[in-house]
Amino acid sequence: MKMPGDKISIGVIMDPINTINIKKDSSFAMMLEAQRRDYDLYYMQQSDLFVRNGTVFARMRPVKVFDNADKWYELEDEETHPLHKISTVLMRKDPPFDMEYIYSTYLLELAEKRGCLVINRPASVRSANEKLFTAWFPEYAPETLVTRDMDLLKAFQEELKHIVVKPLDGMGGSMIFQIRDGDTNKNVIIEAITQNGTQTVMAQRFLPEYKKGDKRILLINGKAFPYGLARIPAEGEGRGNLAAGATYKGAELTAREHEICQAVGPVLKEMGLMFVGLDVIGDYLTEINVTSPTCIRELDSIYSANIAGLLMDEIEITLNS
Repeated sequence: MKMPGDKISIGVIMDPINTINIKKDSSFAMMLEAQRRDYDLYYMQQSDLFVRNGTVFARMRPVKVFDNADKWYELEDEETHPLHKISTVLMRKDPPFDMEYIYSTYLLELAEKRGCLVINRPASVRSANEKLFTAWFPEYAPETLVTRDMDLLKAFQEELKHIVVKPLDGMGGSMIFQIRDGDTNKNVIIEAITQNGTQTVMAQRFLPEYKKGDKRILLINGKAFPYGLARIPAEGEGRGNLAAGATYKGAELTAREHEICQAVGPVLKEMGLMFVGLDVIGDYLTEINVTSPTCIRELDSIYSANIAGLLMDEIEITLNS
C-alpha cells in the first residue's frame, strides 16, 4: 500500500531491455507511461530476485526510457533493495512458463505478502494456464479436449474432422498443428506433440474464422478496451500470431465479444489479474493470456489511445485504497 504523500515506484521484471522491439513491446509502453507520471522506475530480470531469511530482495537498476528506436533506454547503477519497498512490480517476463518462472512467482508472492502490489497476482498466474483456463468458461470456448492420451486425441479428431492441437506452455504460435480428416501425418503429430503420451496438450475444433483474424482483446482490471487487434494470418500460414508474420488491423468489439468480456472480466478482477489479453476467433474464446500480454503499442497507434495509462490509473486506485 502506498502511504499518503509517498511517490509511486514501479519495478518491471522483463526480458533483456536491449533486445526488445519498442514498436511492439507492451512492457515498454507501460514504462513510458510510468515515467510520464514521474514514478520511480526500475528495471529487473528474473535472475535479479533472491530470498534471504524470508525476505525477497532484488538487484535493480533505475532506468530512463525514450521513444526512440536508436536509443530507447538508459540504465543507472545497480541497487539492491527488499522488493516490498517497491510500490508495484510488473511481472512481464515472456514465457516459457517453466519451473524458473514458477519459482519467480513464489518469490513475488512473498513480496506481495509484505505489501507489494504485484501485477499480475503471482498465485493466480500459476493457477491460470493461458490455454487451459478457457475450460473455466466452456460456454464461450470451442469444443475442447485437454489430455495426453493419444487415443483420446485421435478419437476427438475423428469426431470433429478438423482440429487444432497445441502445447499448454507455448507462445507466439509455436508448435500449433492442424489435423484434418485423412491427414497421413496425424499419428506423427500426436506422438510428437504429446511426446508419446507423456505431455498434456490441448485440442480444439478448428475455427475457419481465423482467416478473418485472431482478435486480441485487452482487459484492464476486468474492463475491456473497446477495440481489439485482429491478427490476420500471412498467406499460406495457419496461425494468426504477429510472431508468425501475421498482419493486423483494429476492430470494434462485437456484441458476442462484449458478452465474453463481461463473463470473464469479473473473474479476472477477483483473481488479481489486472492486465490480461483474451484471444477470440469468431465467436469463441481460445486463450486467456495472463503472463505478458501484448498489443498495447499497436492499439494505441491505431486509436490514438493510452492503454498503459488505463492500467496506471487502476494501479493508483489500488495503491490508494
